[in-house]
Amino acid sequence: MELILSEENPIPLSELLEEFEFLGDWEDQCDFLIDLGFRLPALPEEAKVEENRVHGCQSNVWLVANIDVSVPPILTFVANSDAIIVNGLISVLMSIYSGKTAHDVLATDAQKIFAQLGLDRQLSSQRRNGLFGMVKRIRQIAAASTAHN
Repeated sequence: MELILSEENPIPLSELLEEFEFLGDWEDQCDFLIDLGFRLPALPEEAKVEENRVHGCQSNVWLVANIDVSVPPILTFVANSDAIIVNGLISVLMSIYSGKTAHDVLATDAQKIFAQLGLDRQLSSQRRNGLFGMVKRIRQIAAASTAHN
């Protein structure tokens, strides 16, 4: 089955966890992350501005949130990096957070999910710091969206 990734259709987290478990070793999992990175939808160039840049990342990362007007609001995220492996990590984050309410975003333990995927053991400290920088930014957006309701 060919997965079509978009802000509305990230790979379901359950499928992501199954795929990582099936692949087993880090080399195959890393190849899978790279593949996810290649399939990540492009962020429009006009969105690649300083206010959308995620700080703390080794590579350039831009992240944009869309908050719909439903009750409760649903958050979707679109992001891109200039590094393919980071785009794969962004796909993981979209699976975890995109399409969720702000409450669900804030209640999600990303560190636990990263441990399940093995990312806590396999990523360099710089990549982990960047990943947690992206998580921090997503959580800030979620927290700010709850302040408006």
